[in-house]
Amino acid sequence: MAEADRQNLIVMAAGGTGGHMFPAQALAEALLARGWRVKLSTDARGARYTGGFPEGVEIEEVASATFARGGPLAKAAVPFRIGSGVLSAAARMRRDRPAAVVGFGGYPSIPALGAAWMLGLPRMIHEQNGILGRVNELFSKRVDVVACGTWPTKLPQGVEGVPVGNPVRAAVRERAGAGYIVPGDYPMSILVIGGSQGARILSDVVPPAIAALPMDMLRHLRVSHQARDEDGARVAEFYAQNGIDADVQPFFPDIPARMSEAQLVISRSGASSVADLSVIGRPAILVPFAAAAGDHQTANARQLTEAGAAIRMPESKLTVEAMAEAIRAVLDDPDGALQMHRAALSVARPDAAEDLAALVEDLAERKETR
Repeated sequence: MAEADRQNLIVMAAGGTGGHMFPAQALAEALLARGWRVKLSTDARGARYTGGFPEGVEIEEVASATFARGGPLAKAAVPFRIGSGVLSAAARMRRDRPAAVVGFGGYPSIPALGAAWMLGLPRMIHEQNGILGRVNELFSKRVDVVACGTWPTKLPQGVEGVPVGNPVRAAVRERAGAGYIVPGDYPMSILVIGGSQGARILSDVVPPAIAALPMDMLRHLRVSHQARDEDGARVAEFYAQNGIDADVQPFFPDIPARMSEAQLVISRSGASSVADLSVIGRPAILVPFAAAAGDHQTANARQLTEAGAAIRMPESKLTVEAMAEAIRAVLDDPDGALQMHRAALSVARPDAAEDLAALVEDLAERKETR
């Protein structure tokens, strides 16, 4: 790429949850290292997750909305807010002429992708899950490339996907294949994460399941538990009352470090969590979110469970007793835990961010022919 072209702009669009924002952050890190200018288009919800983005990323908040929240009046206003956001994004793109636009899903990605479609700019989407989200499904036939984080991905008829894996942040890549200390008669760590917002069902079931473990195992345990704000106090109190060393927070900014120190991770099976687990290589108990669209979290978990790296526990079978048994099965079997660690690494895609960046650069080259 010529030096004059290396300051070309890539616009990324994402929002709503960490599941969309973390892969966008990983791509931003890779593109900046390759000399691109990067702008992130998101809304106020998505902006909450931009604290870990590199300083070089320009953050642009756009007007967007979702039909999933609010009353009848709010829902009636959604098309107008989205339309306003698309027109505003189009005006900025006419000025900036980005080389390509990349959407990661979520309603906040509609304005940028809609504007790119109107202007005929090179555009692509990255779908993290095994089933397309609503917005990515809407644009799947209106973009040049559909990059897939989970493979196989269920795609609409006539749409071809490019499997690239789910990009992980630099903080995760730095711990790729981190040495694993098998469970034993010494200090051990369990990490409990429920997606970017925590999960109430894990806060209800996991603490009493851990408390039910044998005392000779329990006395060695330290727990990092991500819980929603409204659940945090009771979860922390339960651990304290049962003499369990636990750090309870609504969000851990250092999840990669905590994951690399853990003997076991108990988690939802969001695409980013599954990618982090495979790259770092940790045994896991996965509890797919039952209400996820198209049951996509079960699809996300499939690769780890089929490899033997994780135990999948559907919400319908999630009890204190079942969770306690699963935890004990991992911590009581050092050789089995080591095999789970190796199995997770066997399906990892640590270079997914670089592969996706190369795909974006290839797409950007098409700008010159349009």
